[in-house]
Amino acid sequence: MEYNKGEKFGYVLIGVILVMICAAVFSQPPIAQDIRYHDFADTREMWGIPNFWNVVSNCFFLIVGARGLYRVGKKRIAGTSGPAYLIFFTGIALVAFGSGYYHLSPDNLSLVWDRLPMTFGFMALFSIIISEYVSPKVGRMMLLPLVLAGIASVVYWYLGETTGEGDLRFYALIQFSPVALIPVILLCFKSPYSGSYGYWWLIIAYVTAKLCEHYDAEIFNLLGVISGHSIKHVVAALGVYVLLSAYEKRVTNAKHV
Repeated sequence: MEYNKGEKFGYVLIGVILVMICAAVFSQPPIAQDIRYHDFADTREMWGIPNFWNVVSNCFFLIVGARGLYRVGKKRIAGTSGPAYLIFFTGIALVAFGSGYYHLSPDNLSLVWDRLPMTFGFMALFSIIISEYVSPKVGRMMLLPLVLAGIASVVYWYLGETTGEGDLRFYALIQFSPVALIPVILLCFKSPYSGSYGYWWLIIAYVTAKLCEHYDAEIFNLLGVISGHSIKHVVAALGVYVLLSAYEKRVTNAKHV
């Protein structure tokens, strides 16, 4: 198999980034979950629902996840016949329930159910991007290991927390490695499909959502009606919706095998 210069550079860059991320993550001591993570700015109760806006803002994940499952299930989107797309949108839909449950009573146990669907959905997306840009065969082969690794990272963290030895390093590696690698893949490899802008908008939405999460209290103090964390849910779901819209509009530019 022949590779062009961009692809060769992409493989080298992927290797370098992976080594750097692993070195940075595992050079740190075990990282336990900061208990202050559960302290959100907006704790208002409405209609008997505690932390109302942080709970109900998750409904957008259910809407876009259900739409994605419907569209993929009906085979109305070019090149989305594999299980990875179904797993991805299933994860997005389940985030609504997992995150909603977590925000009803935030603690480490309920956080497990927030992180599990998000993580295995994200791993399925990474497999999709590998399939579309690098190699369909490699992407399919990596789907199950990636999903299982995502689930294992959450289980490993939580089991450690139950014995006072919580360690988020594996979870951090699983979450942030794709964030660093996906832009490289999008830039250095070519997809047989149009609509790559959907992935870029999803990346922008992810970064924006993380900023909203970080400045949860500051945004709530500024706006007074909604917090940064609630906006995070809306922005993240909107990013997935833009990706789904790109899927719905895309066409095949080359044979996909």
